[in-house]
Amino acid sequence: MTSFILASASPARRTVLAAAGIDAVVRAANINEDKMIASMAGSEPEQIVTELAVAKAKAVIKTLEPELTRDAVVVACDSMLRLGKSLLGKPVTVDRARLYWDQMSGRTGTLLTGHAAVRIVEGSGIGTATGCESTQIRFGRPTEPELEAYLSSGEPLEVAGACTIDGLGGWFIEGVDGDPSSVIGISLPLTRRLLAQLGVRVTDLWRARSAD
Repeated sequence: MTSFILASASPARRTVLAAAGIDAVVRAANINEDKMIASMAGSEPEQIVTELAVAKAKAVIKTLEPELTRDAVVVACDSMLRLGKSLLGKPVTVDRARLYWDQMSGRTGTLLTGHAAVRIVEGSGIGTATGCESTQIRFGRPTEPELEAYLSSGEPLEVAGACTIDGLGGWFIEGVDGDPSSVIGISLPLTRRLLAQLGVRVTDLWRARSAD
């Protein structure tokens, strides 16, 4: 059976896949995102998130144990929020996350999630498929005490655009137009299409049903 390797340590992505029937092998990607983004200055935002996803997939492939490379697909993602002319990634610090929310409150942004899928057979990559999913997010206007409580939780510091829809941040999201799984971190419909390009049916990756 083909192994599904998620090139991300994101619990949210793993949870989405698990709920959709896939028990992914998780391997965290270690790349210098800031350096890559700087090297792509002037590129289209969709290209930036997609190239970051490709880089993550390639980085993880180099670290895989031989038994995982006999028949596998490696899937990586990267998300950033486009707000006007700005492209917002992970804020990392409370001050930056607060600045993001000062810009986002009451507005609509576009979450761009780049995807890369690489098929590996007998230790060699035999194909790569990439794509980017765009989803509109309508932000609410948290009060100052609400925002400070959210920032102090630490949740928004390590997610693109300083927000989630599947955690505490969901209280401050008015609506999503598009694929909600992409906002959480991995688009199931897009991933299915990319796997199909590589000759893999997503239904073949679903965990076996218990006989009970």
